[in-house]
Amino acid sequence: MTNNSLLEYLKALINIRILLCLLLLFVATSPEEADAKGEISGYAAIEADLFTHTPLHGTQKRHAMSLSAGPEYYRAWNGGNGSFTFAPFLRIDSADNERTHFDIRELFLLYVYDRFELGLGFRKIFWGVTESQHLVDIINQTDAIESIDGEEKLGQPMVSFTVPLDFLEIADLGTVELYIMPYFRERTFPGKNGRLRGELIVDTDMTTYGSDAGRYNIDLALRWSRSIGDYDLALSYFTGTGRAPTLKIGTDGNGNTVLTPHYGHIDRAGLEAQKVQGDWLLKLEAILQSAEGKSYGAWTGGFEYSLTSILGTHMDIGLIGEWSHDTRGSSADTAFEDDLMFGLRLTVNDLGSTDALLGVVLDIDSPARSIFLESSRRYGDHLRIRFEANLFLDIPANDLLFGLRDDDFVKIEAAYWF
Repeated sequence: MTNNSLLEYLKALINIRILLCLLLLFVATSPEEADAKGEISGYAAIEADLFTHTPLHGTQKRHAMSLSAGPEYYRAWNGGNGSFTFAPFLRIDSADNERTHFDIRELFLLYVYDRFELGLGFRKIFWGVTESQHLVDIINQTDAIESIDGEEKLGQPMVSFTVPLDFLEIADLGTVELYIMPYFRERTFPGKNGRLRGELIVDTDMTTYGSDAGRYNIDLALRWSRSIGDYDLALSYFTGTGRAPTLKIGTDGNGNTVLTPHYGHIDRAGLEAQKVQGDWLLKLEAILQSAEGKSYGAWTGGFEYSLTSILGTHMDIGLIGEWSHDTRGSSADTAFEDDLMFGLRLTVNDLGSTDALLGVVLDIDSPARSIFLESSRRYGDHLRIRFEANLFLDIPANDLLFGLRDDDFVKIEAAYWF
């Protein structure tokens, strides 16, 4: 962890008083009940990232090895109505200094009262139902040096309220969640020695904001969710600093051409819908967003069809199909401006919890396509092996993935869980 990174964490924790509030609340409510026991769990892993092609840029390393650890401390009391969670994350990478990083994924107190739930601290909140991308997932920032699929997230400082609208058990009108986020987390990017990046380095020291408050702008999010018969529905609204930066061409202090991130203010409305109909699972995510005077819409929708007990075995297969569309077309800042995704999910249902997902993403407007495979299996009680492979095929020069055209890779991870 660099000195700058440490200073950023100290500023975040001190300036927004989150750590102080956590410690005061924890001490003030430290229970003596028998159920107030601390539990430690987590994992330590070694990972190999192997690339099939020589890197395009001379500063890049062809392959990489890394060590990571994700421990978690959890303590509950008062029958589970009060809890404290601390989950740090550390990775040490052999090739990319930027991928060597530390993060607080979770550090929060959670209290469950009769009529509401209160959370305080660093948390990870997930929204979404689709497979290929999670349009509505806006609370946490993407940890882009961990994976290219956007699944890994940084911890977000927040105060959260969750209120069930059951009105004395007369009517269930769903659940409302409110999130107040007083500190912004910047997206991580690969460094000059890392793979899976474009020609120009993203210089995070030159970051700009649309808000005068910068990273201390207060972001707000509101979400309503409810299950109605076979439907799971959610509506959300977010106002604050957008998590996805606009990358502009600039010049650093040494005269090098770089990309500079700009995080503008956005207002976003989101919809999540999911329906179970026999062996079919129908999914939809959609957003309507305005940012700095411009508005657009985007959606991802599709299905997953389940085939159970294949050929008389315990194995299940899921057939997946999704369509993603962005009304900005070729000017969109996402690779999913008009794409189809087809996938095959295998669940073996064995003692090792073996599973695999094979998928292909096809660009409707160009020959670009990517193929991915993810698989994992547990050996014994503690060891899990995870395999991942990605191929980028026929990527045209005007595609956002053009910089990855020679970055086909295989990733193998062995993790010891305790």
